[in-house]
Amino acid sequence: MLPEVRRWLSHRTSRTEDWLLGHMVEQKRARRISVVLPARDEAATIGRIVTTVREALVEGAGLVDEILVVDSRSRDATAEVASAAGATVVHQDTVLADVLPAHGKGEALWKGVAASSGDLVAAIDADLRDVEPGFVSGLLGPLLADPDVAFVKGFYHRPLVGDGTVDVDGGGRVSELVARPLLNLAWPQLAGFVQPLAGEFAARRDLLESIPFATGYGVELGMLVDVLDLVGLDAMAQVDLGVRVHRHHDLQALGRMAAQIQLAASARLARQGVLNRVPEATTLVQFRRPSAPGPGGLDREVVETDVAVDERPPLREVLARSRPVA
Repeated sequence: MLPEVRRWLSHRTSRTEDWLLGHMVEQKRARRISVVLPARDEAATIGRIVTTVREALVEGAGLVDEILVVDSRSRDATAEVASAAGATVVHQDTVLADVLPAHGKGEALWKGVAASSGDLVAAIDADLRDVEPGFVSGLLGPLLADPDVAFVKGFYHRPLVGDGTVDVDGGGRVSELVARPLLNLAWPQLAGFVQPLAGEFAARRDLLESIPFATGYGVELGMLVDVLDLVGLDAMAQVDLGVRVHRHHDLQALGRMAAQIQLAASARLARQGVLNRVPEATTLVQFRRPSAPGPGGLDREVVETDVAVDERPPLREVLARSRPVA
């Protein structure tokens, strides 16, 4: 590990418990704070998350001003449940409607930043179970306390629950197998981030409007790299949020996520001159066991998925084009 990263770990790593809510409210002053949740088919969890944040941090403490749920083409009652719990709900494709729509989590986050109104914006995933107010307040603490901090990433213990077993830190499989090796090899300054793919982060609006967003699951890794490039490591921090419990994806879904993360990394390596070109092939070939043997007795079914990701430009550029000229 680089010496500067070791120094950063001791200087810019904290716990949710380090940030006292009352003191944070005082430090907030006139600033407006938004919480953004990108959500697709999360009717089972979104209501409790919104209710927890609203009761504790909006109505209770007065720390958060806006809870915004971005409905990413849900096929269930995500939007209705979120609205009933007290969130403002926007539909992904109605935000910046003049921009050709794209797909993926990064697209929902990009649209959420565009639709939100906060000077500080915190984002958390919508599939969390047993969420606590500290999942949001912990992310905001370093931003409110230190003007030199522009971006905060969450980390946590992430248990993997199996048949009668629990691996207390077994849930971050794509982080350990894909993201962490990539960061250590290509961007060693980011090696100190415990959960590089965590969906929980907070940042100053001007920063979020100044970086591109990968539209798919590469958004978290891409954001780390782009923030590092724009403001440097010392303007970044991380906060231990405790324990995160959520549903787990199957191995094939994790493979698709990993492919999108590698594509986002490749685009940045090409931009920095490390790669001569980005990959041209974006079709991921996977195999799964079918219900009946295939041709020639092959007991695997071929599954092909296009894992291509778009790159949304910095919002500042898009918003500048949409504003009328005086």
